[in-house]
Amino acid sequence: MKKIIFALSLFASCVSFSQIKVIETTPIIRLGAINQNDMFIQNEGDQYIFTYKNIEKEEETSTRTFSFKDLNNDYNNLYDIIVNGFNADPLLDIKLELPKEFVWLHFSKNLDRTYVQFMCKNKTNEVTGVSKAFSLDQITKLFQKNKI
Repeated sequence: MKKIIFALSLFASCVSFSQIKVIETTPIIRLGAINQNDMFIQNEGDQYIFTYKNIEKEEETSTRTFSFKDLNNDYNNLYDIIVNGFNADPLLDIKLELPKEFVWLHFSKNLDRTYVQFMCKNKTNEVTGVSKAFSLDQITKLFQKNKI
């Protein structure tokens, strides 16, 4: 009987004073990607996270991210803004303000094709990043949209 009481008290003390807790998480869903992870989008609940390879410094390979919550259909609105930028004449850069970053959409033409680059600057620590240039087809694939 003493052994049973000792075992139960030992079990109760281990359970009540454990250091490890299980925390409920939201699943992360990978949406679209361009090439070998040159850029990809992840969705976690209502948060969209854009991750891209930073080409700002060639000797340093790193990734940067920017993110926002999809409050007012912002994910689809961003896609529409980018597509409209491809069709604009003349091509103009578009500056977006997100909760934690500024993002510039830099449009350029090369050999009669239009490309967009994402240029980001963190609001708090001034960290910057520049993505590779992407075509409209790549952006459509990234956002998982069908061609119109």
